[in-house]
Amino acid sequence: MKAAVFYGVRNLKLQSIKVRELLPGEILVRIRACGICGTDLHIYRGDKGSAAVVPPVILGHEFAGDVVQVGDGVRQCKPGDRVSIDPNIHCGKCRHCRIGKIHLCSNLQAIGVTQDGGFAEMAIAPEAQAYPIPDNLTYEQGAMGEPVACCVHGIDQAGIRCGDSVLIIGAGPIGLIMLQLAKLMGAAQLIISEPQAQQRKLALSYGADVIINPELQQTVAAVKDNCAEGVDVVIECVGMRSTMLEAIQSCRRGGSVMLFGLAAPDCEIPIKPYDIFEKELTIRSSFINPFTQHRALNLLGSGKVQVMDLISEIQPLDQIVDIFENWDQRPGGKIMIRP
Repeated sequence: MKAAVFYGVRNLKLQSIKVRELLPGEILVRIRACGICGTDLHIYRGDKGSAAVVPPVILGHEFAGDVVQVGDGVRQCKPGDRVSIDPNIHCGKCRHCRIGKIHLCSNLQAIGVTQDGGFAEMAIAPEAQAYPIPDNLTYEQGAMGEPVACCVHGIDQAGIRCGDSVLIIGAGPIGLIMLQLAKLMGAAQLIISEPQAQQRKLALSYGADVIINPELQQTVAAVKDNCAEGVDVVIECVGMRSTMLEAIQSCRRGGSVMLFGLAAPDCEIPIKPYDIFEKELTIRSSFINPFTQHRALNLLGSGKVQVMDLISEIQPLDQIVDIFENWDQRPGGKIMIRP
């Protein structure tokens, strides 16, 4: 089969490899769609993913496809099933797993990070990681199950209450999913800060009440023009030093800040503990998708979360090396690979 193999920093090669034999409990999936995540780009540029990456490995952890073969002991999947894959595999034995925090597993493995993933024609996954795709969804929507699942966990962590004011910094695919989820949670006022015009337009179509262009307005000041004391909840979806500081400064007394955007490992921000104390702020983060893949697919199947407009390109696997090498020249939005 053809696969894009990651050999190290900025070294991605498209080549032909052999599919190994299935182990008991595993399934073989023909990939129909695989999204490129910001984490894939971080790994390509030399940072770690949800777990440490040891090349060579096939990246790609947002994928969906058809089951074509099952190993011994597989009971829930059969050839022909359409499935969306939760890439994160927990050990079930460490302290974190035993107290229900599987995403913090001390021995976490991840398909497309520590094990071969979806930038290929085929991928192998444990049966336990496969979720049925609702009949009314496309493979691309099924592949978006993983990022939506991560956002569902983030929304759980953010603690939005009905009637809250919410600022979302960044209206890329993640920010626009968060916007839809915040609306479903009952946010009374949704403010978006986003520099790209197309993304601001999408944010309005998804129900944003106030749009800020940070290239023309200072985000914190613009927020306080609409909410004098700041907002109740801020969800930061960029992962930059400047936007994380804006998130903290835009939050009202007693509010919550969710740092969702993936920052570089060496990124630091200056925080004055007294400012946190005086405002009694809650600062949270969110890591991957514990027990949320099923909920994400339910939301997608219901039509209450829309993702097709977030996909800016659908490209063949043959183009993947060029996409990574020239990432900064591409428009914003989710790029989906269709092997």
